[in-house]
Amino acid sequence: MNNFNPVELLIKKRDGYSLAPAEISCFVNAYLKGEIADYQMSAFLMACFLQGLNKQEIEALTKTYIDSGGTISFAEGLPVADKHSTGGVGDKISLMLAPIAASLGLMVPMISGRGLGHTGGTLDKLESILGFRTSFSLQEFKELVEKHSFALAGQSEELVPADKKIYALRDVTATVESPGLITASIMSKKIAEGAKHLVIDLKIGSGAFMPNINKAKELAELLMTTGKSFGQKVTVVFSNMNSPLGHAVGNALEMIEAIEYLKGNYLPDTYELTTVLTAQMLISTGKAKDFEQAKKMIDEAVVSGKALEKFREIIIAQGGEPKVLEDYSLFASSPVIYPIIAKQNGWVHKIDSRAIGYALVHIKAGRKKVTDTLDYGAGALLYPKIGDAIKQGEKIGEVHCASKNEAEKVAELILNAYKIADTQKDKEDLILEIALSEE
Repeated sequence: MNNFNPVELLIKKRDGYSLAPAEISCFVNAYLKGEIADYQMSAFLMACFLQGLNKQEIEALTKTYIDSGGTISFAEGLPVADKHSTGGVGDKISLMLAPIAASLGLMVPMISGRGLGHTGGTLDKLESILGFRTSFSLQEFKELVEKHSFALAGQSEELVPADKKIYALRDVTATVESPGLITASIMSKKIAEGAKHLVIDLKIGSGAFMPNINKAKELAELLMTTGKSFGQKVTVVFSNMNSPLGHAVGNALEMIEAIEYLKGNYLPDTYELTTVLTAQMLISTGKAKDFEQAKKMIDEAVVSGKALEKFREIIIAQGGEPKVLEDYSLFASSPVIYPIIAKQNGWVHKIDSRAIGYALVHIKAGRKKVTDTLDYGAGALLYPKIGDAIKQGEKIGEVHCASKNEAEKVAELILNAYKIADTQKDKEDLILEIALSEE
C-alpha cells in the first residue's frame, strides 16, 4: 500500500470509519516488522474496542493473522473437527472430549492455551502429567494428528504469530473483551490449524467473560459468519458458567477428574457438557445423524475403554508418563488439605465463580500474569451447585495447597463466593441454547 501513514489510519478508525482490508493488513504487518510501536498498536486496539469492527474488518483481520504464519492442511474429505471454549472455572472438558472424539473417527487438531486470571488452561492441566510435551512445530503437530487422530498442543511460533503478539498487548490495554478482536483471535487459530468443523463452547455467567446471552449471541454471530467466509462450519453451544464445572478446580486435580471420567465415573455437569459438545462435532462432520445416535456412540467409547486407551496413546506420543492413568500419586499433590465448612443452613442462590478462580491464584493454582509459576497440586474440590441445599457445619469442599495459613485464607474467600439464602432455589440449566451456522 503506497504512502501508508499509521497516524491517518488511527484517526480514521478513531472517528468511526471502517478500514479497508489493505489498511488492516499494512498496519498489522508493519507492527510485526517493528515499523509501528507498541503504543500505536495499543491505540489501534482501543479504537477497535470503542468503535467496533464490522464483519468485513473482522474477516480482513482474521486473514491477516492467518497469513502472518504457517498453516496446516489435511487431506480433503477427512472429518477434521475441533472445540474451543471461551474459558471458565473448572473447565476440563477438552481433556475428555478430544480422546472420545478421536476414538470415534474424528481428527482433532486441538491447539489450546494456558490459564490466566480466573480461568484455567488446558495446557497447564496436561503439563501436570510428568514429561507431557505441548510444544511442537506445525509439521510435528500435523504428523501427531495424522498418526493418532488428535494432538493437544500450544500455539507454536509459526501459527498466527500476529495474534500471539497482539494478544499480549490486548491483555494489558483492557481491550480483551472486544467481540471483533475476540473473533479474529479465535478463528484465525482454528482455521490455520486445519479444522473444517468447529464447535464453540460460549460460556455465560459469573465465571465467564460474557455476562449475558445477548452479548454472547452477538459474538456467536460473528464467529459463525467469519468461519463460513473461510469455509469452516461453526456450531455455537451457549453454556452456563455460574457454577464451577465438576468438583475439581486446579491443574492436577482437574486432570484426575478427567481421567476418572474416561473410566466411566461421571459427574452430572461435566457429562452433560462433554456429551453435547462432542455430539455436535459428530453431527457436523456427518459421523452421527442426530443427538441420540451421537450420545450412544460417545457412551460406548467410554464404557468400552476406547477413549481412555486413546488418551493413553497420546500421553505416550507426547512424552508423558502413562502410569498416571492408574497411579494418581504420580501427580503433584499438596501437603495441606483444608476443609471448607458451611457456616449456615440454606440453599445456594449464587456462586461468584470468578472470585473462586481468583482466590485459587493466591495458592498458585492459576496465574495473575503469564510469567507466574504454577503449583500443579494446588486447587480445590467444590461440591455444591446453584440450587443445592447445604447444612451448617457440613463440608462443602476442600482447599489443597502448600501452607495452612494460605488454605485458611482461600477457604474463607471461597465461602464468601457462595450466596446462601433460606428460600429454596431452582437448579439452573447447563446448556442454554445451540446455534448452527447456515449452510
